[in-house]
Amino acid sequence: MFSQPLCGLTRQRLCVCYRSTYKAVALNARQQQQQRAEKKGPTFAIAISNVTIPVGREAVLSCVVEDLSNYKIAWLQVNTQTILTIANHVITKNHRIGVTHSDHRTWYLHIKDVRESDAGDYMCQINTDPMKSQIVYLEVVVPPDILDYPTSTDMVVREGSNVTLKCAATGSPTPNITWRREGSELITLANDQGVTHVEGPMLNITRVNRLHMGPYLCIASNGVPPTVSKRIMLIVHFPPMIMVQDQLVGAQEGQELTMECMSEAYPKSINYWTRENDDEIIANSEKYDPVLINNVYKVQMKLTIHSVSKSDYGAYKCIANNSLGSTDGSIKLYHIPTPSTTPTTTTTTIATTVRTTSTTPIPYRTERKQRTRQKIMSTAAPRINDLAVFSKATINKEESRQHKGKNNEDFNSGAKINSNSGKKNSNSKNSNHERLEVQRDKTAQSRSSIPASHASVSTLEYSKKNLFVVVLCLLIVITEKLTQT
Repeated sequence: MFSQPLCGLTRQRLCVCYRSTYKAVALNARQQQQQRAEKKGPTFAIAISNVTIPVGREAVLSCVVEDLSNYKIAWLQVNTQTILTIANHVITKNHRIGVTHSDHRTWYLHIKDVRESDAGDYMCQINTDPMKSQIVYLEVVVPPDILDYPTSTDMVVREGSNVTLKCAATGSPTPNITWRREGSELITLANDQGVTHVEGPMLNITRVNRLHMGPYLCIASNGVPPTVSKRIMLIVHFPPMIMVQDQLVGAQEGQELTMECMSEAYPKSINYWTRENDDEIIANSEKYDPVLINNVYKVQMKLTIHSVSKSDYGAYKCIANNSLGSTDGSIKLYHIPTPSTTPTTTTTTIATTVRTTSTTPIPYRTERKQRTRQKIMSTAAPRINDLAVFSKATINKEESRQHKGKNNEDFNSGAKINSNSGKKNSNSKNSNHERLEVQRDKTAQSRSSIPASHASVSTLEYSKKNLFVVVLCLLIVITEKLTQT
């Protein structure tokens, strides 16, 4: 049936013919596909995303292209209209620029050590006709940086003046400025309101005073680390002022004593102690120990006197002076007596009541004498000394009148009283006692009392025994007088 080879060729030539035909068909299909692709042209597979990079880092911009074929990719900087790369070649002389690709599909533009000036638009371009391109934005963020000018430096102002602190910073995005006091202290504004912080590039302080003195922080931040700050010292000058808490202090001889003053001044003051009438400075010695404790514009002054003596009593001055003025405070040291070792004194109060009665009419003369006696006994409390003198004088008179005879008689208190030894005087004394008892019985309804006020005496001068003796003697004298009348 197939007596002759196909195409009029031998078997060997037939195989070659088949191979050639296959190659021709395959090549023709590829060419047709390429022609169709060339007719359609290359396209961007995905949209380019913007890139944000901190200054100093490496930025990588990417561009993905489909069906690039024989076309070429170029990178351009739009702002400057500069061609950076074409295909695999770097055109610009900027050594920080580089280009790479992945299988001719994804093309990368490398920018090393990015600077703030590198920020802007970049174009990925395909050299088709018409030209195809995509634009990507490169954002370079810069951490905040505080400028030396016009930012304020340490400031010195007089108390009562107005002051403005300034702070300027650069960065991308634009930094925010915040003011704070070091140590979390409050910032006092014009309305005397205390706040923890103030926003803005300027801090205004009106009528500055010593409480405003100290370090202030200007803080700049924009979300890009690190946040930076600058320390500005506000120095307020004012003359010295001294405060004395205890202006009068006392001490015993031999006691150790410390006197204190508080001084405020700036520039820092010279502080020392003197005696009030002596300009000589009290220096550190075995007897005196002056101490100064400094804290910014405050100085705590202490003067310790070891073993106070008589010569140390008097006034002392704590003095502070600086270039703006001088002031002093005064402390007076007085003597406190040493407690004595004498026993304590107690007081005894004794009440004495004398009652007199009468059952018969009393003549005018007798009544006048009795009123005189009542007046003597009813006045304010008789002093025990007066009673003792009166009793003693009366007893002596009676003793001399009764021939100096004496008898000892025991009373309830155990005291012994001398009496006349004569029988006549003894009988008279007994009759006097009997009359006194009768009068006391008959005056149950019409008695009149003459109370003596209470008298306070010291037990150091008289004992109880002597008091009872005096009272009993007084009763005897009154009884004698009554019998005579």
